[in-house]
Amino acid sequence: MSETTLPTATATATSAPAAASTRSRRARIALTALQVVLGLFFAIASAVPKLIAHPSAVESFDKLGWGHTGMYIIGALELAGGIALMIPLLDSVAAVALMALMAGAFIVNVVIHGPYPATPLILMLPLALIAWARRGHTTELLHLVRRRVGQRA
Repeated sequence: MSETTLPTATATATSAPAAASTRSRRARIALTALQVVLGLFFAIASAVPKLIAHPSAVESFDKLGWGHTGMYIIGALELAGGIALMIPLLDSVAAVALMALMAGAFIVNVVIHGPYPATPLILMLPLALIAWARRGHTTELLHLVRRRVGQRA
């Protein structure tokens, strides 16, 4: 009886880490895909209309009273955040920065009774997931910055 139990226990013990490794790999791939999709969304779908002064973006920012300057600043922030979201060392910081931008967008939409106040909140959820899951990258970035500052001193 112990002969049949031993191989089963050994097989279970060795296949458990393999299953966890497969799940972990799938989770990393899914998170990376989410980052790419959100990065492209912010860089292309959200920032480009503002940066090329698309009539719908111009109308929205004129309605807010922010004019072209505000539109270009928000567009540049979205473009920078979208690109940084796809750079491994910057992804967590970019997600937090974009969450702050989306919090501002939510407040503006609520105050002026904008047409889509829930959109920024919906975008904040996957950004929060990315910021949390990639928080180790923020630590790496801080160590890199501290090392550089220490070399200059």
